[in-house]
Amino acid sequence: MRIIAGKFRSRRLRSLRGLEIRPTSDRLRETLFDVVTAGNPGALEGSVWLDLYAGTGTVGIEAVSRGAAMVYFVESSRRAAEIIHRNLRELGIESGVEVWLHDANAAIRELGGKLAQADFIFLDPPYRAQDAYRGTLLRLSELPLSETAVVIAEHEKKFDPGDKFGKLRKTRRIEQGDAALSFYRRG
Repeated sequence: MRIIAGKFRSRRLRSLRGLEIRPTSDRLRETLFDVVTAGNPGALEGSVWLDLYAGTGTVGIEAVSRGAAMVYFVESSRRAAEIIHRNLRELGIESGVEVWLHDANAAIRELGGKLAQADFIFLDPPYRAQDAYRGTLLRLSELPLSETAVVIAEHEKKFDPGDKFGKLRKTRRIEQGDAALSFYRRG
């Protein structure tokens, strides 16, 4: 895995061996960031991200590389959280990041008001944990997110997390290989 663009372009990231973690592929990550910056190349400058089910932190670190001011990494696996810390250290990223060793829903509760400032919320639960998508999206829909905030769910192409969760509505879906990205906004 490598950083695709920005300050840390082409730098490699560490991962965990085996199938415990499934990092977002370089190609899908590139598509994700192309979509969120389409028509507004400066959309990431100073942005606030929440990287739920962060795994090795590839999406959040990519956001930092491209100009995000703050990224909250939330991961329930101690081993994965240690890899996030290690990747951040090796890149020299010391500020504008917080790594939370928590269950996603507990972190959403604890972060509460801070998430009202989130510009982008990315979630990528284990594909087999389909209930986690619905539960997390429903929790996020209950937060006072800004009208411009974008919630992005990575999931298997053959799975659809749903179109509507409280005030969150799916606005777009992009498929690539066996994965897909669903984009949600308030509305």
